[in-house]
Order: sequence, then C-alpha cells, then structure tokens
Amino acid sequence: MSWGVAGIALLSVCVMALALFWQIMRRREAVATLQHYQLQLGQLQQQNQQQETDLREQTAAARAEKAHAEQLQRQLDFAQEELAGLRDEQKQLLAQLADAQSQASAARAQHGQLLQQHAELKQSHERLQSSHEVMQDKFANLSKEHATLSSSLEQKQQHFAEQQKLLKESRDQLKLEFEQLAGQIFEAKGQAFSQHSQQSLDALLKPFREQIEGFRTKVEDIHHKDVQQQAALTQELLHLKELNQQITQEAHDLATALKGQKKAQGNWGELVLENVLERSGLVNGRDFKREVSINGEENRQRPDVIVYLPQGKHLIIDAKVSLNAYTRYINAEDDAERRLALNEHVMAIGQRIKELANRHYFDLPGLNAPEMVFMFVPIESAFVEALKADETLFQKAIEQNVLVATPTTLLTSLNIVRQLWRFEDQNKHTAELAERAGKVYDKLRTFLGSMDAIGNSLDKAQDAYRKARDQLVSGKANLVKQVNDFRQLGVAVKGELDETWVDRADLELALVEHEPSESAQ
Repeated sequence: MSWGVAGIALLSVCVMALALFWQIMRRREAVATLQHYQLQLGQLQQQNQQQETDLREQTAAARAEKAHAEQLQRQLDFAQEELAGLRDEQKQLLAQLADAQSQASAARAQHGQLLQQHAELKQSHERLQSSHEVMQDKFANLSKEHATLSSSLEQKQQHFAEQQKLLKESRDQLKLEFEQLAGQIFEAKGQAFSQHSQQSLDALLKPFREQIEGFRTKVEDIHHKDVQQQAALTQELLHLKELNQQITQEAHDLATALKGQKKAQGNWGELVLENVLERSGLVNGRDFKREVSINGEENRQRPDVIVYLPQGKHLIIDAKVSLNAYTRYINAEDDAERRLALNEHVMAIGQRIKELANRHYFDLPGLNAPEMVFMFVPIESAFVEALKADETLFQKAIEQNVLVATPTTLLTSLNIVRQLWRFEDQNKHTAELAERAGKVYDKLRTFLGSMDAIGNSLDKAQDAYRKARDQLVSGKANLVKQVNDFRQLGVAVKGELDETWVDRADLELALVEHEPSESAQ
C-alpha cells in the first residue's frame, strides 16, 4: 500500500511538472506575440490602443501564470518532501520484508520436519494395519481350522460309537450263534459221545474249535482297531485342545489389541462389514460406497456405507458400535465382573442406537433413504448376549428407526437387495423389449402400408402394361402386324420380331375378323 501512495504522489508531481511546462510554453508564446505586436506598432497606429489593452491583459495573465507557476513549484517541493518520506518508509518495509522472509524460511523448515514426522507416523500406522490384517487372517484361518477339526472330531466320535455298537452287536450275535451251535451239537450228538472214541469227539469238535478260533481272531482284530482308533482319537483331541488354546490366545490378543482403541474397533467393524458386502455379491463403487461425506444443514456427516437401491433409493449402514464392554465380558474372571461388563455392553449398544436415531441421515440432501438406519454389530454373540440381557433392546431400536444387524442378518438383507437389482434389471429388459416391440409394430405397420402402396402401383402399372400391349397387338391395323408386314415389302431388317408377339397379333386379328362374321349370321 505504501508503494501505491508513493506512486500516486509521483504521478501528481509529474502532472504538475507537465502543467508548469505547458504554462512556460504559453508564456513564451505570449512574449513572441508581444514582439510581433511591437514590430507592427508603426504600421498599425489605429490599433495601438487596442494592442496596449491586449498587452496589459496578457501581462496580467503572465503574472497570474507566474504566480501559478510559483504555486506549482511549492507543490513540487512538497511532493519531493513526501517522496523522501515514502523512500524512508520503503526502507522500513524492505527491512520488515527481510524479517518476514527469514520467518517464512523457519516456517518452511518446521513444515519439513512436520512432514517427515507425518510420514513416519503414516509408516507406523501402515505397519500396525498390516499386522492387524495378518492377525485377522490368522484368526480367520484358525477359526476355519477349528471348525474343520470340530467337524472331524464329531465324525470320528460318531464313527467310534458306530464301531462300538457294531462290536457289541457282533459279540451278541456270536454268543447267540455259539449257544445255538452248542445246543445243536449236544442235542444231535449226545448219544454219539458215549459210543465213539476220543478221535470221533475231536473230529466232531473241530468245526466248533475253528469257529471259536475265528471268533477270537475277529474279536482281537476289532480290539486292535479299537485301540488304534482310540489312540488316534486321543491324539486328535490333544491337537484340538492345543488348537483351541491357540485360538483362545489369538482371540485374547485381538481383544487386547482392540481394547480401548475405538478407532481400531471401528476399522475392524468396517472391515467385517465390507467382507459381508462383498460376500453378498455387491460391488464397491457400483452397488455401495464407503464413507461418503455429505454436507447437512447443520454439519458435515459421513455414513460408513451407503447401499444403492433401485429407483434411486439408498440404505444407510453404521459400523461404529463400541465393543469395549463386550471384550471385558469375554475376559471376565468372575460372575460379578461379567454381569457388570454385560450391563455396560447393553448400555453401549443402547447409547449407539440413540446416537444413530439423532443423526437423521434420511434428511441429508441427495439421499433417498427410508427413516431406518442399519446398525451393524460385527460379532453375532455380542448382540445375542446383549439381547439375552435386555429382551426389549431390539424393539427399542425399531421404535427409534434403527435396525440392529449382525453378519448373518445383514447378509440376508443384502441378498434381498441383490434380488431387487436383479428384478430391476429384468423390468428394464422387459420395458426395453416392450419398447422395441412397439417400434417393430410401428415399423411393420409402415412397411405394410408401403407394400399396399407398391401393390396399388403394380396394379396401375399392370393396367398400363395391358393397355400398351393392346395398343401393339389389338385391332386390324395393330402396330405389330404392320411392322411385321414390312418384311413382305422387302424392308431389310437385322432380326425378326418375337414370334410370341406376332402370334398374339395374328390371334387378335383373327378374333376381330371372326366377330363381324358371327354378327352377320
């Protein structure tokens, strides 16, 4: 701004200097005029009086101009003084500018340090995020392995029970067969024992010994397999126990990592939510979007997920429910601590329901959502335990336009959304087919009209053709007959007329000659 004032002052001085120069030039012009008048004084005596008057007026004007020039000189001196002051002020401003530049250099250096710290924090966050994802993948793999081993254990236990049942049935059946066989032997051979020798008795009992030996071998084999299966089952149980302990430790570590870290819990809940969305067949960016920032009337809001519905409608899903109390409930060592943590967990869910009810997402501009918000709880048992503690929790949420959803229930709802999109696509295809059918109908109608016009034109052309043909072959003096007779007169032609036309002309002529004869008769 100081430079602007100095510029204005300098411009004023320049204007004044130009005005002074102009006055000086006018004065010189007046002096020249006065000299001219003096030279002509002798020749213009009659105009002497008038010239003297003019001279006095010009002298007065010159004096006035001189006074004005002196005033301009004073203004120029004042302007020069102001210019000197402005130069001093310019020096002060330059000094201030140098100080500001040094401060800016220090600020840039501090900004570089902050950027470096931000990069280090970002790298640390990425490492933590990667570690968290690895832990989640490991936990998911352990959960799958635990489920597989549990299923395998159940199958082996069932198989072991079936084998035990089969062994018992085999023993009972063999016992029954042995008793029946012994009865039959003693009944059929009772009299023979007293009459035959020991050799006959051995020959008689040999099949029985063989059956007993086979029974003993079968029992020992079954017992051996039973022992092997029991050993394998024991080994599987030990492995399952170790795996269960490992899963418990991993879950405890995950709970410890998430405990008290609201941001980490929110990210984990959003990760589970995105997994459910992808499992439902929805595509990010096309069927749903995450963390869309929308300006409301009072503040800026950012729902976790917006699911797109047909006809431009939306669903809002929130995934920031706190699980701190539920983590304490899982890790509680006594019933009192467990009850206290469960009550806090129920209160946390109820508080989140109230917060979502007060958000009024459905009033945000650009959203066409129903007055209902999905509150996503990433752990099934977390909501189940809360619902056991307070059976009215779900109904209270419904009354406040909040629908609590777990991965299972949300997956069902999202499958319904996918079916709605499928129906929407089918309706669009049906509408497009109907539109195309209408266009085909209109095109066919136009084409049929054109065909009718072509038929009429063909009929007219055929009539014209018959008329022209009749003119060629009808009557006694038809043109074909006359032209064909040229050959009889010796006219040289390159080729003969088509016999069809000649025969037709002769036939027409014969019919014409025959009709008068019939009329005369």
